[in-house]
Amino acid sequence: MAIDLEAQYDKIYRYCYYRLRDRERAEDVTQETFLRWFASDTYRDRGQLLHYLYTVARHLCADEARRPPVHALPEELPGREPDPLLSIALRSELDKLSPEDRELVLLRCVNGEPMAVLCKLYGQSRFALRRRLDKILKTLKDALE
Repeated sequence: MAIDLEAQYDKIYRYCYYRLRDRERAEDVTQETFLRWFASDTYRDRGQLLHYLYTVARHLCADEARRPPVHALPEELPGREPDPLLSIALRSELDKLSPEDRELVLLRCVNGEPMAVLCKLYGQSRFALRRRLDKILKTLKDALE
């Protein structure tokens, strides 16, 4: 199975950065996620790369979030320069969502993960997950208009 590790690394980094909102901690967690994947032969042979990476990253981010943050103010996502007003409004609306709903939006809309991967990750049917995501996005759209 040929995989683009650089693209997967970027996705896992964005995921960790969004969860932790700290560049250095996100880099550390991302590196640890991939080190664990490289050390595990069982998942590499099964073709469950994304499921394994996101599961490990989620757990490591949760562990890291329990530690006191080094920086109190969150930084912007590297490589992007959004409209400041829209960014503030969007962040405010995203903060109103449950952590699991924010994570779902990040994985689908920012990282572009396929629904099949998300269904395995969340243990829900494609229909239920699509309906949930549509409801979240409609809520965000209505709030931003």
